[in-house]
Amino acid sequence: MTPAALRRRLAWIAALPLGAEPIFGDEILAGLKRPPIPAAVLVPVVMGDEPSIILTKRTSHLNKHAGQISFPGGRIDPDDSGPEAAALREAHEEIGLDPSAAEVLGRLNDHVTGTGYRITPVLAVLPPALTYTVSAHEVEAMFELPMRVVLDPHAPRRQRQHTGGVWREYWVWPHPEHFIWGATAAILVQLARKLRQDTL
Repeated sequence: MTPAALRRRLAWIAALPLGAEPIFGDEILAGLKRPPIPAAVLVPVVMGDEPSIILTKRTSHLNKHAGQISFPGGRIDPDDSGPEAAALREAHEEIGLDPSAAEVLGRLNDHVTGTGYRITPVLAVLPPALTYTVSAHEVEAMFELPMRVVLDPHAPRRQRQHTGGVWREYWVWPHPEHFIWGATAAILVQLARKLRQDTL
């Protein structure tokens, strides 16, 4: 898929009507004890010669999801005008992204996690060769996942883990250095299926 074709496809995805119900993570085995906390992540697609998606590795000392791979993002604060504002604010705090450099296209379906968050993925495109300033407090590493990997239907795999006497199954994306799983992997699967026009 050429960058121009990808750009058109992303705009089409962003214009799709969102489902009335969120997507629930595979790790949710029972009803949540309390309403999920609203959160937002930026799904930043870099529109270079070889398009890619920016991901981060969270630092190991954070209270929530330490050391995990994630999109830039976090809780929606009362001062945020909505998920888009929250996602751009968090991306600025975490990787130094200038909000004016991001072209926000729209949202993907919300994703509810077993840790009690309702995540709104905000789809945006970025020009190549931007300068980023990573927050040493929140982000251990920033890297890019090539779009050709996202578009490969054989790239993600299902993995099972026995935890607390229960078998759990979740998506994992291949990467030579990082373990991409959980909500981040599931949001990537949602985007990949829409890019390929697969049935969700």
